Amino acid sequence: MSTESAERPEPPAAGRPDPRHTDPRHTDPYRADPRPTEAYPRHAEPYRARPRHVGPRSAWWHGEPGVGPRRSRRMRRRRRRAVLLGLALLGAGVGGFVTLQPERGPSSPEQVAGRVADGAGGGRLPDGIRAERTTVAYPRSGPGRFTAADGRSEVYGFDGPLHRYRIEVEQDTGQDVDAFAAAVDATLGDPNSWIRSGELRLQRVPEIAAADFTIYLATPATSERMCAEGGLDTEGYTSCRLPGRVVINLARWMEAVPDYGAPLSVYRTYVVNHEVGHELGEEHQACPGHGEPAPVMQQQTYGLDGCVANAWPYVDGSLYSGDLVPGS
Repeated sequence: MSTESAERPEPPAAGRPDPRHTDPRHTDPYRADPRPTEAYPRHAEPYRARPRHVGPRSAWWHGEPGVGPRRSRRMRRRRRRAVLLGLALLGAGVGGFVTLQPERGPSSPEQVAGRVADGAGGGRLPDGIRAERTTVAYPRSGPGRFTAADGRSEVYGFDGPLHRYRIEVEQDTGQDVDAFAAAVDATLGDPNSWIRSGELRLQRVPEIAAADFTIYLATPATSERMCAEGGLDTEGYTSCRLPGRVVINLARWMEAVPDYGAPLSVYRTYVVNHEVGHELGEEHQACPGHGEPAPVMQQQTYGLDGCVANAWPYVDGSLYSGDLVPGS
């Protein structure tokens, strides 16, 4: 059995509820400790629309001579073109590893198809440029207790069954649970992630009873112990997926892997999409050819086998995959 996946659980028989949600005898040894009660809960206030900023009006509005409405519109168009050109040059300067995040989740297949897929993580860094590696210290082991992220995300995707996930971070690791939740949300809500199929939706929820699966960020020692409960031997190195659990190894989250050839942010996006892909029923795939982007379901943690790093299931708007790896 692979160290990055496990068999999906058999669904409950018809008419029989899932014991995880209904049986009071069911306990989770890694259940998160509740957060302390606050006088003013952070998520209790309903959303309020941000007031529109009112800036200075254009010169022609005030009747200044020599500046008419047509000239003002031309000036605005030129400024917009200059900004877009600057962003394009900036993206090219960092080797093409640019992630375009949508302002909101996609609302229709046509909207998704209309977005330009940048293929983030699907190419090499320019010659002479090496991906930066972090030197931030982190613990190798922790208490095995977790803190859960508050609040819920919007629903990502536009059709299909809704899969709800919960976020938990091991305590005393120096990692902020809300920052980790935001990173996971940004990955799973991206139009190049699994939602692009139009056959499923995703949402983060705070309630353990409402979650279909939980995504953990755990120290190497804790993640190894959690993965071993499902028969997976990670040697404290890789992440894993068990039925209802996605376990992200803190060491990989902080360091990625040697010779990955892409920034740390690309590896983080990959490992979330890879392990959640297992939870959604995907299996391991092989590199399709030397110099080609690695499928997101390739075990990129163990090496790229001639492929180049890729973090997304969809590349250039299409589902990107390789041959299935038997027995993995």
